[in-house]
Amino acid sequence: MKRFSDLAQILAFLLFLVLGLLLLLLLPRRTFSEQENRVLAQPPRFRLSALASGAFTQGVEDCITDQFPFRDSWISLKSRTERALGKTENNNVFFCREDTLITRFPQPEDKTVDAAIRAVNTLTGSTGARVFLALIPSSAAVWSDRLPANANTADQEALIRRIYGEAECASADILSALLAHRNEEVYYRTDHHWTTLGAYYGYAATARVMGLTPGEKSDYRPETVTEEFYGTVYSSSGVRWVRPDSISRWVDPAGITVYREDSGIPSPVYAEEKLTGKDKYAYFFGGNTPSMVIETGNAGGKLLVLRDSYSDCELPFFFPHFSEIHVLDLRYFRRSVREYAEANAIDDILINYSLSTFLSDPSVFLLGT
Repeated sequence: MKRFSDLAQILAFLLFLVLGLLLLLLLPRRTFSEQENRVLAQPPRFRLSALASGAFTQGVEDCITDQFPFRDSWISLKSRTERALGKTENNNVFFCREDTLITRFPQPEDKTVDAAIRAVNTLTGSTGARVFLALIPSSAAVWSDRLPANANTADQEALIRRIYGEAECASADILSALLAHRNEEVYYRTDHHWTTLGAYYGYAATARVMGLTPGEKSDYRPETVTEEFYGTVYSSSGVRWVRPDSISRWVDPAGITVYREDSGIPSPVYAEEKLTGKDKYAYFFGGNTPSMVIETGNAGGKLLVLRDSYSDCELPFFFPHFSEIHVLDLRYFRRSVREYAEANAIDDILINYSLSTFLSDPSVFLLGT
């Protein structure tokens, strides 16, 4: 009886392999996974040198893994099984209450924190413009009550307090502003960014530090532009059971002119075409770009924002306060920040980063150039 059972298991396994191979050969190959938000591996080109180095066999393995039949369904089944077995995270993403996915925030090394602070202070001491620092915490700090028990994540409040204590410029307490509204949807549940609502609270806290009077929340008319947003955390988690997020815009773009990457060609504040793709957050200004110049048509000075993608949905709130807003992403912009500020007669510089990028991206050190 046992021999028959063993034989049946072997045959079932062989049948599974043969069926999988046939489907792998017959089904059309995919180039991009919407679920994982990444390009999928394709069959490698055979070369003797690649075979000798092992690159060819690795390429074959990567292709089979990425092109495996019904890959998305298998990933979903795996994550559901792990959840049923009591697992609370996958790929550094916590499965949290209220259908929320939150990325672990790792503890940075002290030397990394010190280097980032030095970069801020170097810029502050080398420019005639006023400099302001606004660090945006991740949802792990604001929605800590949604995290599973014993979730291992760094103390962002302590990190921000240390940085602000040593920074030689005025700083905006965005963490306290968001904590005061932690029961609201200030972050996306499936993405690492804050929502436009969260960005409003961050803008208001920052504007006050800069000596500006922020617009009242009641003055805005939020408009939902999509209810089908699945973000980067969803893509990396393997989770497929959570409901999608909504994206909203709060500021009318009328009268605003945007120039991306010194092109001289006007670009929209809101890129409607991005709502039909996976990266719907790129709806704000069309996504990442080395530089932007925003002409508002309003009275006021010139603001330079040094930022990561968190700023994209926040920038429109600053339109009424400045005549020009210059935006640099130091991950792609490699010229001197000080020289750029001088050449463009910048009045105020806002260093506006997520805490995660500020403490992990080497480009932050270019602040001091």
